[in-house]
Amino acid sequence: MSLSDIPLRTLAETPTTLGELAAGKAALIVNVASRCGLTPQYGGLVDLQRQYGPRGFTVIGVPCNQFAGQEPGTAEEIQEFCATTYGVDFPLLAKTDVNGPDRHPLYTELTPVADADGETGDVQWNFEKFLVDRDGEVVARFRPRTTPDDPALTSAIEKLL
Repeated sequence: MSLSDIPLRTLAETPTTLGELAAGKAALIVNVASRCGLTPQYGGLVDLQRQYGPRGFTVIGVPCNQFAGQEPGTAEEIQEFCATTYGVDFPLLAKTDVNGPDRHPLYTELTPVADADGETGDVQWNFEKFLVDRDGEVVARFRPRTTPDDPALTSAIEKLL
């Protein structure tokens, strides 16, 4: 099964796939949390969506509560927080495990990809980013402290558009 065909659920529990959410687009898949020191990165992710969305790009947020319980809310609470606090207008998936025995198949495919230092493996923390090209291939991985406006990230996005 390709990355684009892995069954997903939106935050509203609607079945979908990466292929449906990012059809013909490059995508940045980010595990997100609303009570994390890195949560302000939502603002930068919204900026990326607005800047690059018209050129065939989308951010896809993946709420995850595996890191110090920093995404404890219900789907409705997550949606409300994201919309009212940051104006999130990109797709959000259902709360998902990114590590461990219940790791979602999406992350089973993403985590073998190396970051800039050649490291693979488990997601380190909230706001780890995976860049996927228009063909559904993972082309880059950015660790949590890489902000959405980091030149390495924006350059990588530009190359795909």
